[in-house]
Parts: sequence; C-alpha cells; structure tokens
Amino acid sequence: MSVKPEVAVLVGSLRKDSLSRKLALDISERAAGHLACTLVEIADLPHYNQDLEAQVPAPWQRLRTQLAAAEALLFVTPEYNRSIPGALKNAIDVGSRPSGRSVFNGKPAAVISQTPHKLGGFGANHALRQCCVFLNMPLLQQPEAYLSGTAEMFDSHGKLHSHDTAKFLDKFVQAFAAWIARIRAPAPGEA
Repeated sequence: MSVKPEVAVLVGSLRKDSLSRKLALDISERAAGHLACTLVEIADLPHYNQDLEAQVPAPWQRLRTQLAAAEALLFVTPEYNRSIPGALKNAIDVGSRPSGRSVFNGKPAAVISQTPHKLGGFGANHALRQCCVFLNMPLLQQPEAYLSGTAEMFDSHGKLHSHDTAKFLDKFVQAFAAWIARIRAPAPGEA
C-alpha cells in the first residue's frame, strides 16, 4: 500500500455546482494529509448494456481502469427518491461487470450522503450500503455520515463554513484512513 492510500471518489450528482461535489472536494482537501483522493467522473458513462461488452465504450474502460487502480472508494451522494441517483447506480453497474471481474471486489469503502433537507440522505446511504455488501466491499461502519441542511453549509465560493460539520468530517476522514489501513494490512504471517 502506498504511503497515502489512493481513494477514488464517486460523486452521485452530475451537476457541476452540486452540494455532493462541493462536499467531495472539501473532503478531498481535508484528507490530503491521510489519503490521496481523486474524483472519478461518471457523467459520460453510457448506460450499462451487456451487449456493449463486445466493444467496451471508452468511458467504461476509463472508469474501470481508474477504480481498479484505487486502493479504496468513497461515495458521496445526494438522495433521489429515497435511493441513489441513477447515474451513480450506472457507474456501480459498469464497474461491477462483466461478472467475475468487478473492480470493487475487496476494496474498503465509505459512504457519505447529504441533502439540503432534514433526513440526511438516509435512504440513499443505506441503498448504497446494500450495493457495497453485494460487491464485497468492506464498509466503514462508524461514524455514519448522513448530512442534513447542506445547502446552508457552503459559502458563495463553495467552501464549507460549518464548524461542526468540519469537525465531524475530520473525524470521518481519520476513521476512514484507519479503516483502509486495517483492511489493507497483511494478515499475521503474510508479511
């Protein structure tokens, strides 16, 4: 494992100025001392269709290559209709196929859901966790990250100005870095 684990960050919202993207950028900066975070774009991915595996679309190959190179995954997502956005589900489908060649298998992961509303994206968080279980991704359990009222947390330049949220995100980043190290550590006798 590298000194700072390479973390692929998948953002569930496609909007350039989305709250999820702002949050992902803040976390990437905040984590710089512990993790090397890279946002992996998903907007250009054609919908998953097994017929396209005969001639894999370039955006699918790019995504698969980026995710395969990462040591861990961080999902930052809004909640759409009590679940994850279709674009994020599509990226998960593309990365998990073809069967038996998932780029997610065994990679430590964490989920942060956010919403400008009150429930903190609870439905999206748990829908994503369900996908991660199937994909065999050891998932950070604590601290759980459901952020409510995120529209009020950023200034006009997209910078986080909520002190309480910043403290929580620092704790989250430290826990995630420790989780990655724990999952990636060689078993006794393997070193």
